[in-house]
Amino acid sequence: MIWVPSKSKLDINQGMKVLLDPNIGKIAIADPVHAPYGAAAVAAIRHQGIYDQIKSKLVQGEKISQTAQFVESGNADVGLLALSLALAPPMKRAGRYVEIPPADYPPIIQAVVILKSARDKDTSEKFLKFLKEPSTVALMQQYGFVPPGGAN
Repeated sequence: MIWVPSKSKLDINQGMKVLLDPNIGKIAIADPVHAPYGAAAVAAIRHQGIYDQIKSKLVQGEKISQTAQFVESGNADVGLLALSLALAPPMKRAGRYVEIPPADYPPIIQAVVILKSARDKDTSEKFLKFLKEPSTVALMQQYGFVPPGGAN
């Protein structure tokens, strides 16, 4: 999603086209080589056909949390971030966001597994059970995550 500080005058309701605004100096994204949210950001920018026009303005955080810090601190004018960050209380109070349509980028699949070599499989099984509990699923949904079996 596209996030800007509350004081920003950018019209983020334009969606990705806002990134073409000449008043933008820097656009924060996570490193697309190492961070799934960065790869999704580049895919969404390319989907809109504006990558070549804005690539010189892109600044990359090592991971999505550092990317959020760039824009929250004012070192970038706008950021393409994880929805979960925008919904977290500190950023929710400090800015505003608009979602990027999920069809504009490949899905970000997150998973959990228990390794055969795990020392404490009982605890691991309990953790997996915890992840499936209705209250945990509700919390994940509150922060923008689609639970297993859910549709986006």
